[in-house]
Amino acid sequence: MAYDLVTFGEAMVRLTAPDHMRLEQTRLLEVSAGGAEWNVAVNLARLGMKSAWVSALVDNWSGRLIVEEARRHGVDTSHVIWEKFDGIGNVRNGFYHLEIGAGPRASAVTYDRGHSAISRLTADRIDWKPILSQARWLHVSGVTPALSESLAALVAQAFAVAAECGVCTSYDLNYRGKLWSTQKAQEITARIMPHVRVLVGNEEDFDKCLGLKAAGTGSDYSQLDPQGYQAVARKVTQMYPKLQLVATTLRNAKTGLLNDWRTLVFDRKDFHLSRVYENLEMVDRVGGGDSFSSAIIYGMLNGWAIDKANDFAAAYSALAHTFPGDLNWATMQEAQAIIAAGSARIAR
Repeated sequence: MAYDLVTFGEAMVRLTAPDHMRLEQTRLLEVSAGGAEWNVAVNLARLGMKSAWVSALVDNWSGRLIVEEARRHGVDTSHVIWEKFDGIGNVRNGFYHLEIGAGPRASAVTYDRGHSAISRLTADRIDWKPILSQARWLHVSGVTPALSESLAALVAQAFAVAAECGVCTSYDLNYRGKLWSTQKAQEITARIMPHVRVLVGNEEDFDKCLGLKAAGTGSDYSQLDPQGYQAVARKVTQMYPKLQLVATTLRNAKTGLLNDWRTLVFDRKDFHLSRVYENLEMVDRVGGGDSFSSAIIYGMLNGWAIDKANDFAAAYSALAHTFPGDLNWATMQEAQAIIAAGSARIAR
């Protein structure tokens, strides 16, 4: 089977406190699945692409929940490596817990992903050549190499094989300070970047993972200035000549439930800036960046002009915020309607 997209990374069971409650406050949790690369694979499958997700899971209820949800949306999970459940969790599947904020209270995530099956993977467990030789695109995020030394080596190996196979590659820097240090992030990112063709990241990601800090950037990275971003985007393309695109989302978080949203893509020559989706009402912001990556990949796989791909990515990722859960339930038609300035009136 030929794949439009292969992704590699951890997915977790997501436990969400309902109705903007604190985790300690609620006695019920909403159960779903999510993870950066899993989200992208599912989103592309929902958009009609053939996608595969490579990972490792323990064979218990949580692993089956993650795989069954991916399959439900059409993702090929045949390359998932299954580990035996030992009954006590020495090797386990990851969980994450989410509180959805409101007003001045930001959303909050805590992880319970130590000793996960994927973090123990070593280079001899996956043969990338037969998987990637039949693929058009490989996508990984910076969360994956942050999980363990052996996994970082495996990600670097995957990108090297993708380059050998002529597979287009994208990497979402996706810095997570809870998972690794700035020094380690920069060390590992430097191994991966020579093989990356499409890079996704914001000013914090560029600072922490590449050591490129935009002038005037605040310590909290609360807003992303298009002018500041342009300088670092140009710099990273000078550092890595094989990069074709550098892309980012621009979020102005006014409150926990109200954001302005737009997207920006640099194609080594021009900057392409989408319209602003003002006062975007947040149902759930987790997965918004993954939806952006998904849409950029979709546009490029379809040979779209950069302006068209960026406008679609902005609309599609804006819509992602209007659904609970990590994945994006928006359709192509819905994204096209808001690109054409469709209203929010009820469709009858």
